[in-house]
Amino acid sequence: MPADKQQPLKGIKVIELGTLIAGPFCARMLAEFGAEVIKIESPDGGDPLRKWRKMYEGTSLWWYVQARNKKSLTLNLRLPEAQEVVRKLVKDADIVIENFRPGAMEKWGLGWDALSEINPKLIMVRLSGFGQTGPYRDRPGFGAIGESMGGLRFITGFPDRPPARVGVSIGDSIAALHGVIGAMMALHNRNMNGGRGQYVDVALYEAVFNMMESVLPEYGMFGLVRERTGASLPGIVPSNTYISRDNKYVVIGANSDSIFKRMMHAIGRSDLAEDPALAHNDGRVARTAEIEQVISGWVAANDLDRVLEVLEKAEVPSGKIYDIADIVSDAHFEARGMIREFKLGDGKPIKLPAIVPRLSETPGETRWVGPALGEHTAEILGSLGYSAEQQQDLKRRGVI
Repeated sequence: MPADKQQPLKGIKVIELGTLIAGPFCARMLAEFGAEVIKIESPDGGDPLRKWRKMYEGTSLWWYVQARNKKSLTLNLRLPEAQEVVRKLVKDADIVIENFRPGAMEKWGLGWDALSEINPKLIMVRLSGFGQTGPYRDRPGFGAIGESMGGLRFITGFPDRPPARVGVSIGDSIAALHGVIGAMMALHNRNMNGGRGQYVDVALYEAVFNMMESVLPEYGMFGLVRERTGASLPGIVPSNTYISRDNKYVVIGANSDSIFKRMMHAIGRSDLAEDPALAHNDGRVARTAEIEQVISGWVAANDLDRVLEVLEKAEVPSGKIYDIADIVSDAHFEARGMIREFKLGDGKPIKLPAIVPRLSETPGETRWVGPALGEHTAEILGSLGYSAEQQQDLKRRGVI
């Protein structure tokens, strides 16, 4: 970033009291755009994400992206001295993010009522499986449960098989993004509209449910329960995944009227392109099987490169299904700078995704990768007035 630019959230102080995905991903995005994020971790191993998936020298590679730009402070939140440190941090904080089970923060004396009394301007983002109220609030709820209760799992997969999961923790990530949006709206209301601080209640299942398109009104109006449809987009034709002659997958979305017409001409089926019964989506839905047979037959008769060449010339949205090797070697990813390389403490290079969204004047940046456990404890406690001797005493008693 040019030296005269500053990040949009510079000066915003965030306290992260969460583990694994939803809360930390929410805080990560704020950190990527300049907020000072202090991540509080247990002295006993820290965030469990540090040990998830593939590791290098004992630390998860996922950790380095999920915790980038954050400061790591170790505190045993079950101890009163650690809780007092949090209260001191909250005095001048803008946002607190937590994703514990409802009631945990209150048990530690760190609930909304307690923290907002310390700092009336505070914004608190609370991410949980089922929200802060309701009969299910006390249940444990990870992303998989939110995806299931929110309706996503039921419609994911093929109709002759059990419901499937998306290949990443999508429910947690959707909830995290809703947390970011809520925090930014609350921050704007506080700063521009003279509002007080407030808390943002994000339930994982509700964040997923919010993404479910027209499933609810279709059920309410017609009693329709949307089912699994595999790789196709239900009720919108044609939009599906096909296999080429060289056994590669291609996604084709020719579902708008003009695009469908262009595609049929391009693959030699002008009869279908000019068929008035297929001019609009409702007519195509009625003949889904016929259209799918035509497209799948054409794709199966050609190698992927030829398929993409024909469809690109006809301006039909289409694309190969990428694996990570395809992504890293792709010219467009490279041109957009989406693959960035950094160095770990021992000099080992590590690839991380670039930061999105892209802001033209105040873009986000990776200032450092995920920190070592407790890397910033002395710095943060020192800023709160704890002497070196006091810090040694806290460490001896297991507080930090």
